[in-house]
Amino acid sequence: MRLSDDYEENSGWNPTVVTAIVAVTMVVGIILVIVLLANDGGRRKRSGTNAVQTYSVSAEQNQNTSPIDATTETEYPDLEDIVTGSTLTPDDLDFWDLYPPKVETVPAQREPDAVGETGEAGEEAEDPSKDGKHTLVTYADGKEEWVLISPYLPKHEYDFTKLVCQDNLMKYYEDGRQVSFVGVDISKYQDYVDFVKLKKAGIDFVMIRVGARGYGSGQLVLDEYFAENIKRATDAGLQIGVYFFSQAISQEEAVEEAMMVLENLGEYQLAFPVAFDMESIPNDTARIDVLSKSEKTTIAKTFMDTMIAAGYKSMLYGNKEWLLKEVDLSKLADYDVWLSQPGDIPDYPYKFAMWQYSVDASIDGIAGYADLNISFIDYAEK
Repeated sequence: MRLSDDYEENSGWNPTVVTAIVAVTMVVGIILVIVLLANDGGRRKRSGTNAVQTYSVSAEQNQNTSPIDATTETEYPDLEDIVTGSTLTPDDLDFWDLYPPKVETVPAQREPDAVGETGEAGEEAEDPSKDGKHTLVTYADGKEEWVLISPYLPKHEYDFTKLVCQDNLMKYYEDGRQVSFVGVDISKYQDYVDFVKLKKAGIDFVMIRVGARGYGSGQLVLDEYFAENIKRATDAGLQIGVYFFSQAISQEEAVEEAMMVLENLGEYQLAFPVAFDMESIPNDTARIDVLSKSEKTTIAKTFMDTMIAAGYKSMLYGNKEWLLKEVDLSKLADYDVWLSQPGDIPDYPYKFAMWQYSVDASIDGIAGYADLNISFIDYAEK
């Protein structure tokens, strides 16, 4: 736009006026700056105070408002206010207790075995085969076990250097005099026996099987040769004892077996005992396999007590394994023992009255193999 000629002609300024205007303008600008700075400081101070109040209000609102409904943005206090208003102590800043202490582990030490290891005193454990306190049991499957010998059971006192074997017949001597008796045990498995020939061959007594209980069926069976055997052995002048093969699984069955023996003995008098014979069955399962050691002991005791009550002597038959592992000898100490240990000098540690030393001998009067026995007791005089 073009100015009018009147403006150009009248636009001249006096220098003094110009200087005054500039000075006034600078003064006004300085005053404005000062006012603005003062106002800004006041707002900053008021802002700090209001922030704490806003935080408190927001916290109260959040207590009554779910996170989904909350729309108010939380304002946090200044760092200076948090630090100066904190109630923390130096203990609150100790975080080392958060870590578990290091535990020193000590390697476990293996306990020494019963044999061949060093004990607490640094001495080697005693060898059970040499300590004189154990006896070896060999099981039917060939396994071996060293069994502790009880100091409370009576021990035998036989000196086996005094044994003399003559024509397969074992005899025991003391002071040059024979104090033992030779016998055989027989059943239907020996078939017909010539007892007169046995007597002439040097046999003093016979142990005749009365019968048996089936190891599977549990049925009582009378030995089919018993009646004939006991009659002809008596007629031949031999001393007689009998035995019963038991598979009883209760005291009632033990009494039943004893009563069967008594019924079949009739009027026959026995010089030797009535023996209780309970055995496991090799390579097969027997009904007595379920019995405990205590139950077997009770059954044996019941049978023998029944025979003693009827006026007969009674005894317990068994091999070393059976006697040491299958029954409790501490409860059977009052009964004589008939030990079966063919082939070897007996290493059974406890007292025994008879010893079955052979099951495959040959003797006149028996066609097949004979079971030979020696009795260290004169039962005819007992």
